[in-house]
Amino acid sequence: MTAVCPVRAALRARGLTLPDPPAPAGGYERVRLVRGMGVLSGQFPLRDGRLGFIGRVGAELTEAEGHAAAELAALNVLAQLDAALRGFSRLAGLLRVDGYVASAEGWVRQPAVLDGASALLVAALGERGRHARAALGVPRLPLDAPVELVVSFVAAEAGCG
Repeated sequence: MTAVCPVRAALRARGLTLPDPPAPAGGYERVRLVRGMGVLSGQFPLRDGRLGFIGRVGAELTEAEGHAAAELAALNVLAQLDAALRGFSRLAGLLRVDGYVASAEGWVRQPAVLDGASALLVAALGERGRHARAALGVPRLPLDAPVELVVSFVAAEAGCG
């Protein structure tokens, strides 16, 4: 009998499934892991290789759409972690999420948008998903994405299930 992955079960409870990890948008590595410390390259709200949301929050997108875009980007974070660590058993925990939100001039509710990512990470990973966070408003992001997440984490040397 195969054990059910608690992360996949938590996602399924939210009506989500873990996607294939998105390919890099340029000439860089998806993940760097050195001596148990890891960093994920920026993750966008991609679905099936295409942006699920386009534009700036507070202009082309509503705050609710930005929140959903952050959740989708976090789902891609989980997919990258799963691929890099060959499952979640080696993940000791997240350290920090740097969230960039493409924002209309004068729009300042970036933390509320990034709560979509934080909530999903904690729901899926439990205590291992808790993290420090920076919320940054920027005028535009690559590909005209509304959100980009950069995540640092700690991995254990060997998995224990």
